[in-house]
Amino acid sequence: MVMLVTDPYIEEQLIAERRAAGIDHHDEVWEGVYVVSPNPNNEHQALIRRLTTAFDVSVDMPGLGQSFPGANVSDRDTDWEQNYRIPDLAVFLAGNPAQNRETHWFGGPDFAIEVVSSGDRSRSKLDFYSTIGVRELLIIDRAPWALELYRLQRERLQFVGRSTIDEMLPLGSQVVPLTFRLVPGGARPRIEITHQDGVQHWLA
Repeated sequence: MVMLVTDPYIEEQLIAERRAAGIDHHDEVWEGVYVVSPNPNNEHQALIRRLTTAFDVSVDMPGLGQSFPGANVSDRDTDWEQNYRIPDLAVFLAGNPAQNRETHWFGGPDFAIEVVSSGDRSRSKLDFYSTIGVRELLIIDRAPWALELYRLQRERLQFVGRSTIDEMLPLGSQVVPLTFRLVPGGARPRIEITHQDGVQHWLA
């Protein structure tokens, strides 16, 4: 179910209540439309924590760039709050033309991750991410479990490959020194992250 609020007073009241309660961290604005995404559950947050560790070791520590577990990214320098998205993980490599405006990035990350939650619109962000120049996007689906890699080609993010439990295809990034694939786990499938050095491995 989707709720459309057209009463400006109720809209302002709802946004103010979410901000006061501190539950607006994942809210976005799509061309002036305030979008309330599902709050990340424990599994979602655990995934991002483990993925962030792999990127911290592979990107931040060697000085290749910076990784962020969530960041405001916009196609606007000013009035950015009228159009921005918040990927679950964003990687800005050295030399990326995006500008750090402290409140947001004006321009896209080199690599981004979206973890799909029930009712969210992760795949609807593809056009926006293409516009701001995201070079690769990894979508982590959990119902059913699957990894999808998209790569910027001819100014659009194009589907590259999919990794599932039935077909554990490794998805190698051309942007960061990592490969991703889905592997069997205990209570749920795990995401295997392998560094291009062939030595370092992580499970998320």
